[in-house]
Amino acid sequence: MTKLVCVHSYRGGTGKSNIVANLAVLLAQRGRRVGIIDTDIRSPGIHALFGLERAEIHASLNDYLWGKCLIEQAALDVTPSVASPGPGGAVFLVPCSMRAGEIARILKEGYAVERLNDGMQILSEALDLDILLIDTHPGVNEETLLSIAISDSVLFVLRPDHQDYQGTAVTLELAHRLEVSQLLLVVNKVLETTDQDGLAEKIVTAFQTPVAAVLPLTEDLVRLGSGGVLASLRPEADYVRRLHAVVGLIDDAAARPNAVT
Repeated sequence: MTKLVCVHSYRGGTGKSNIVANLAVLLAQRGRRVGIIDTDIRSPGIHALFGLERAEIHASLNDYLWGKCLIEQAALDVTPSVASPGPGGAVFLVPCSMRAGEIARILKEGYAVERLNDGMQILSEALDLDILLIDTHPGVNEETLLSIAISDSVLFVLRPDHQDYQGTAVTLELAHRLEVSQLLLVVNKVLETTDQDGLAEKIVTAFQTPVAAVLPLTEDLVRLGSGGVLASLRPEADYVRRLHAVVGLIDDAAARPNAVT
């Protein structure tokens, strides 16, 4: 049975999509079949991390939501971008459209949110996924609440910033009301000079929610400029090493028989 993992942040610029892409690669290296669905329809971008150009995206989540294709027809196999996947490991991405007219149509007309829910279930079964990562639009809206409500785990990504703290408190409260099974915090873009253990302890105390990882503000990602996935290109990087802790928390204990753990 597919485990649904929603990755969310209250504001943009937290590095959420980079975290999603790197988690997908690390899970595939463990031998998991991983899906990513980009529900940030207003400002899509995770496809760039896997080296996909707009011309390569022949079908998108938008097309599925408008009834133009099946959800699995919009899924692209990006496993070739994964360095050393484990036996059976794979990554599939359902991107959003980058065409300005289609983004404008979504903003103007919207879509049936229930269809998005159905698509996640269909995609999971069609591709026999172990884990489906949902890259959400920042903030609180109808599709984000739906993604949180149907998820087995929710990762809230925040920076050490007072606006992030206040917004995360709001979304955490909503997730508690929706009775999500597993809530985790990932603190990103933390300066190397910061007492990271002390910061994690303060955040756990403030939010009464486990901190899965404290990730450094790293030049590695700045140099990449969204031109690749760090876990594939520099698996020894501290950022990647710290993400292994997150993978260990969200990865299903009932792993596939041929999976590498």
